[in-house]
Amino acid sequence: MLSQRSAETVRATLPAVADAIGTITDLFYRKLFEAHPELLRNLFNRGNQAAGTQRQALAGAIAAFATALVERPGVRPDALLDRIAHKHASLGVSPAQYPIVHRHLSAAVAEVLGEAATEEVAAAWDEVYWLMANSLIETERRLYAEHGALAGGTWRQWEVVGRVQETADVVTFRMRPADGRPAPAFKAGQYVSVQVELADGARQIRQYSLTNAPGSTVRSIAVKRVDDGTGPAGEVSGHLHDHAHEGDLISVSAPYGDIVLDAADAPLLLVSAGIGCTPMVAMLEDLVDQGHQAPVTAVHADRSPADHALRADQERLVTKLAHGSAHFWYERPEGDWPAERTGRVDLSHVELPYGVHAYLCGPLPFMRSVRAQLLERGVHPCAIHYEVFGPDLWLALD
Repeated sequence: MLSQRSAETVRATLPAVADAIGTITDLFYRKLFEAHPELLRNLFNRGNQAAGTQRQALAGAIAAFATALVERPGVRPDALLDRIAHKHASLGVSPAQYPIVHRHLSAAVAEVLGEAATEEVAAAWDEVYWLMANSLIETERRLYAEHGALAGGTWRQWEVVGRVQETADVVTFRMRPADGRPAPAFKAGQYVSVQVELADGARQIRQYSLTNAPGSTVRSIAVKRVDDGTGPAGEVSGHLHDHAHEGDLISVSAPYGDIVLDAADAPLLLVSAGIGCTPMVAMLEDLVDQGHQAPVTAVHADRSPADHALRADQERLVTKLAHGSAHFWYERPEGDWPAERTGRVDLSHVELPYGVHAYLCGPLPFMRSVRAQLLERGVHPCAIHYEVFGPDLWLALD
């Protein structure tokens, strides 16, 4: 909780800071990477930095956290913090890195706000930062401990034991720990980070959802080649597609992610688009293993049937459920495809049982559209869960 004096200062300066937060975060990253270029090479996603999406996500997180502190004092925004902490833990972030971030973020705030950044203002926003940072450090420490690891120490070598070409641009990699020890437990919907060494020596990291059931001894990830694999956005997916073959070793983190099935007996709606189908397949696998009895509806949107990765898995799994159904939409359908299943997802004719819990994964505009349809149909906001691949821009764009 903010001190009363700091709360008053933050409340008074929040509009000015919010207006300048994009400039502040841009300057912060420039200062950070000038002082610590190794962070850009080996920790931060160079694709997100080039696109500016990480800057937007940081701005949204800071603004949301500060707003929560002054509007709902005494109530910690756990959903926001948990999502960030899971991503940090998957990257191997350590407590020692938070003072580095603080130094360059404070310098950026002071430079952008100029004379408005008085000692009182700086102290108040320092308090905001350390409340957020210390909460993340504690959550990340707990997450590391759950995997029996020291802070930042969850990386292990895994052997590729198989690969399947799902579509022209999606490959499934099947892996198992190279050291022979058991694979760490995970929950359906979680992801792992994969770290690869690129041609320029950088060790870039990306996250990929696990696509099989939690009880599996061999783990699977489905990797979509991003762009043509030559720019920062596609350098890791391209490397995996071109260089990861059976018998090769890759560096993989323990599993993390806060979007997991938590409504064991409720009706479920699993909505995805594109490669967003990956956590949904793991959820379907888990539901089949559990013998889930309530209705489960899988909805997926894609460019065409040929682009729809893991379609056969989705169709196979829903038939194994007591009350499962699948509905697919394609922008460019093939053959005699129904007109009502062509184009964008329209849930108006999809049955939504009372008490349904929805899980969404796909591009942000897609998820926003689906969420709006669900709210219009009477689904409670707290029953709608979403997973974002990449920086979480939902808050940044609100």
